[in-house]
Amino acid sequence: MEGIPVFRPGGPSLVHLLIAAAGSGRRMGAATNKLLLPLAGRPVLAWTLDAALACGAIRWIGVMGRPEDEAAIGAILAAAEPRRSLAEPVAWIVGGDTRQDSVRRGLEALPADAEAVLIHDGARCLAEPELLERCATALTQAMAEGAGIIAATPVTDTIKQVDGRGLITATPERSGLWAAQTPQGFGVAQLREAHGRAEREGWSVTDDAALYERLGLPVRVLEAPPSNIKLTTRFDLTIASAVLAARGA
Repeated sequence: MEGIPVFRPGGPSLVHLLIAAAGSGRRMGAATNKLLLPLAGRPVLAWTLDAALACGAIRWIGVMGRPEDEAAIGAILAAAEPRRSLAEPVAWIVGGDTRQDSVRRGLEALPADAEAVLIHDGARCLAEPELLERCATALTQAMAEGAGIIAATPVTDTIKQVDGRGLITATPERSGLWAAQTPQGFGVAQLREAHGRAEREGWSVTDDAALYERLGLPVRVLEAPPSNIKLTTRFDLTIASAVLAARGA
């Protein structure tokens, strides 16, 4: 898109990865965590984990989940085939009541030597290793200027701002709008500081980039493919099944 500087990084660098998997299946109409639902014959989370394990830029992986899902997610982790380059087996981390709290707990569980971390939604199971690789490289380059990075896609629909009565109040200029996705990447020390500030001051956000924004820290955009959707509804499962079939999965 013209006028929007999109970050296009160079070579790879090693990072730590946290996968948020503590959600529910409420909007799916499911009685269980949506990441445990079957997709092309395997749990949703297994596909997400496949991409992470296939990415050579990731040296450590932690999965944050609900306590009641520990056995089911543990079975998925045990069935995965970790690369020899991983520092240790994929770690299980007890998540919190909100995504924000889960990420905070994930940061607390990182190895002591972690400097750069990617946060990824487990429900974005169509993310490919190449996207994770680009995000890892973009992060290590952005950290040199104290910046974070997020995967995102340009908005293609016309967006309407609507009030509580259902009336349109504004139509933002589409050329400057991006839909935020994951992975999102940050320096570990800065993100820990941001989450600590949020906890002290009662901030509630829907992604980690918003915490950087509140602190006045820069966040760069890395363009992601349209397939990097987040599974939220049953229809999204249908789309994901079609994408995996097209990939020959």
